[in-house]
Amino acid sequence: MKAFFTDLFEYHHHFNTETGLLMRAHLEQIPEEFPALFSHMLNAHQIWNSRILQTPSFGVHQNHLPQTWASIDEANFKNSLLILESRDLAETIAYTNSQGTGFVNSIQEILFHAANHHSHHRAQIMSGLRKAGFEPLATDYIFYKRKQA
Repeated sequence: MKAFFTDLFEYHHHFNTETGLLMRAHLEQIPEEFPALFSHMLNAHQIWNSRILQTPSFGVHQNHLPQTWASIDEANFKNSLLILESRDLAETIAYTNSQGTGFVNSIQEILFHAANHHSHHRAQIMSGLRKAGFEPLATDYIFYKRKQA
C-alpha cells in the first residue's frame, strides 16, 4: 500500500508542477480565483501533513505568491514521502479541523483524502481554464501512467 501512495503522490506532484507552470505562464489572462484555488490545494496538503507530523500549518485559504507554488508543492511531496517511509498507515491521528472540531482518522485515510483533494481542485482549475479559452492539461492518472510506461 505504501508503494501505491508513493506513486499517487508522485503523480500529484508531477501535475501540480505542470499546473503551476501553466497558470504562471498566463497569470494576466486567467481568472483571479484560480491562483487562490491552487494555493488552497497546496495549503490543504500541507495542513494534512502537519496534522500527522504535528508541525505548524498554513491557513486553509492562505494565498501564496505564484513563484512560491513549486517550493510549497515540493515540501508537501517530501513530507508525504517522509510520512510514508516512517509511519504506519493504520496509525490513527487525533486532530482538530479549521472550525475547532476534533476528529480521529488513520494516516491512510488522511493521505487518501489529501490525494483526492488534489484531483478535485485540479479538475476545477482545468475546467475553468477551458472555459477561459486555454487548452487544459490532461491530468488523469491513467494518462500519467501511460507516459511513464
